[in-house]
Amino acid sequence: MAAVSSASDTGDLRGRHPPERRLLLLGGPQSGKTSTANTILGDQVFEAGTETTHSNVGQTEIYGRRVTVVDTPPWAIPTDPEEDNEADNNDNATAESDSQPRPPPSLDSEGPCMGAILCPPGPHTILLVVSVTQPFTDTQRRAAEEQLGALGGGTWRYSMVLFTGVDKLPQGVFIEEHIANTGEALQWLVERCGSRYHAFDNIQKDNEESTQVPELMEKVEEMIADNQGWYFEVNELILLEEEQARRALEEERMRMEEHARQREQMIGGPPRELRLLLLGWKGVGKSSVGNSILGRRYFESGQETELCLRRQALVSGRRVTIVDTPGWDWFSVRRTPKRIRQESQRGAALLRPGPHTLLLVLPVVSSLTARKRRTLLAHIETLFGDSACLHTMVLFSCGDWLGRTPIEEHILRGGRELQRLLEYCGNYYHVLDSKTPGKDRSVSVLLDKIEEMIRENGDKAFLPIQTEWLSEESSYSSDNTEPEDDCRGCQLQ
Repeated sequence: MAAVSSASDTGDLRGRHPPERRLLLLGGPQSGKTSTANTILGDQVFEAGTETTHSNVGQTEIYGRRVTVVDTPPWAIPTDPEEDNEADNNDNATAESDSQPRPPPSLDSEGPCMGAILCPPGPHTILLVVSVTQPFTDTQRRAAEEQLGALGGGTWRYSMVLFTGVDKLPQGVFIEEHIANTGEALQWLVERCGSRYHAFDNIQKDNEESTQVPELMEKVEEMIADNQGWYFEVNELILLEEEQARRALEEERMRMEEHARQREQMIGGPPRELRLLLLGWKGVGKSSVGNSILGRRYFESGQETELCLRRQALVSGRRVTIVDTPGWDWFSVRRTPKRIRQESQRGAALLRPGPHTLLLVLPVVSSLTARKRRTLLAHIETLFGDSACLHTMVLFSCGDWLGRTPIEEHILRGGRELQRLLEYCGNYYHVLDSKTPGKDRSVSVLLDKIEEMIRENGDKAFLPIQTEWLSEESSYSSDNTEPEDDCRGCQLQ
């Protein structure tokens, strides 16, 4: 199912970054995962107060170590017929309101274990977040067991219980007493995690004297030492298959409902979500473009992107999800390292069930030669297939450089090669100026154009994803495993 690997292998391949520790947060509904992630990161990186539907990643540095935190959607609570009967027979219905069965997850959400893919090659610690304000029943215990089982074998040795809401405990009651008094289900969970646990008070996270995060990281280091420096290596292919099976069951449930939602076909109006993949050669400003669209500094600009990063925000009434990808070589596909090509494909896979638009970022200050144009198109077709042109839009960056010159005039001055590139993309293009007032309107117009493209494509997303793109064998492999002129591993079959 899954493997383990040495933590000494988890640093950056080129040794340019400090040692890394990767934390995966799993937990039930309203367990406080998002607030906990923000507490560890020391900033409001994730939006708390709303239910998480897709896994998200944040990073910080603690004591010289780069710490990656993955927040995930809540795990599903399985229904228990016996508990349902007890609730029906209970006259005090209000007392049982907190344990009402929750509706099953929709197709807009993903399974919580898919977040493990966002901390490659695997988490050092799996934090099982449990709120002390909610009863931990045997149903909750089975949910935790099922979620860890979905990740593969050997997960418990990398797991730790993280209690939240300890400020709500009665005065003088410590977490150890809470564990002893709550019941066998919680005691089983703590024992299954090797009696590893930690308590968080997210209300006091801004207190400079708080030691809860440093103490947590000390326990993480102790766990890694106990595991002899190994981390849990995720089998992404298995997780993708599990997610596909979960989605198939959910699709069947939705078909049986009287009011089928038909969200994937996006019939009856614009899509509720727009999924965008940023592509282009190195140094074109993809990260800055992503920040401009989302309206916040989600991506680290000014430095080379090495791994795909997914971010999401509410923009102009739409939920916009963007994946930033590493840059290609402008000279040829062969000179783009195999690892970078695979990351571009993996970026599309992170936008399940598929990106709506491939945004090809092109600075207006760059001249487009015949070689550059051919190289761009070769990358797109090699990585995503011939039909990718129907879903590709040219997004001009550095729009402030134009001044008062209309983009149409710039395109005419750009010569035949630029015009041929736009013809390839169905003449879908937009210019983004992140320095001029009114940029919000520019982003809104961009989203309008993307929705127009989607309608032109029959209200369907681009579905280029191949299972092997997320396989353990193809992801994160060394550039030297195959000759650089062999692109067969990244072509669509």
